[in-house]
Amino acid sequence: MARSSTRPTSRDVAQAAGVSQAAVSLVLGEKWRGRVSETTAERVRHAARELGYRPNLAARNLRLGRTRTVLLVVPALTTEFFAGVYTGAARVAAQNGFGVVLYPSPEGIGPARDPFASAQAALDGVIASSMAADALTAIRGDQLPLVMLDSDPEGSLGAATVNLDIADGVRQVTEHLLALGHRHILHLAADVPSWTFDIRAKELATRLAAAPGTELRTTRAPISIEGALTATETALTTPGPRPTAIVCDDDKLAAGAYKALRRLGLRIPDDISVTGLDDLALATAIDPELTTVRLDAELFGERGMQALLAVLEGQEPQSGDIPVHLVIRGSTAPPRAA
Repeated sequence: MARSSTRPTSRDVAQAAGVSQAAVSLVLGEKWRGRVSETTAERVRHAARELGYRPNLAARNLRLGRTRTVLLVVPALTTEFFAGVYTGAARVAAQNGFGVVLYPSPEGIGPARDPFASAQAALDGVIASSMAADALTAIRGDQLPLVMLDSDPEGSLGAATVNLDIADGVRQVTEHLLALGHRHILHLAADVPSWTFDIRAKELATRLAAAPGTELRTTRAPISIEGALTATETALTTPGPRPTAIVCDDDKLAAGAYKALRRLGLRIPDDISVTGLDDLALATAIDPELTTVRLDAELFGERGMQALLAVLEGQEPQSGDIPVHLVIRGSTAPPRAA
């Protein structure tokens, strides 16, 4: 079959295959099953290949109501973690002809202003962190194909969930501290109602409960350095045995704990050990460098976008949590003898 010198159209493909233009649209739009035969579909595909036909994606997207745009809903970008999530998601999106609109909640949690009259009219799907899930209702994003990040797989709003193995990260932290000899632990917990922080608290309590002679205290703080400083000072000046290690829900909380310990005249790790979770750039900017759990934010974003693309294509997303690992640095050491 000779190729035309001009750009072939769907009408050319229809004539070459001996079918209607509607049949060509069905086959090349992967909507032919149950409407045309396998033989006809193959004839259309063969004609399109021979003619070198390429569909007009912009026109096709308008006809199908597809914008090839995905919304990424995250907490406010106060750390580089969610910037990494965006970078990974946008990379995979670009490889598949999609764009990503970033939609941070301005206060870090809760609803954000609606950027669209209706998300359904402007988007093909949504990827959302459980920390910003309230924003979904405001934009009616929960009515679109949805992938949830850091969300309970058993009660997720989404068609799929993508999680980092946070429980294993907390397990690694706990085993590290127990191996060093720590038995009195303070948990500096994020004061954020989110599944991912619930998992951290539950796993830490479970692991320590299984170790004889341990004591766990918990104090909550907003995810800010000043909030963590205040909460740590309060916890450490309360009567009772002083903890020998502080387990922080993220690196920013750990930085606040550092400031509090120095104000109280305590040395890290000589007097008290500190751990974080995230492995942000902050972890190596403070002194001593922070023992923390490394989370691959870009891979997290990539997996989230891959899962959404699979959902849009009616396929099963990749299963299994993303591995994390403990990075041991100078902020942890054996406790001093009483």
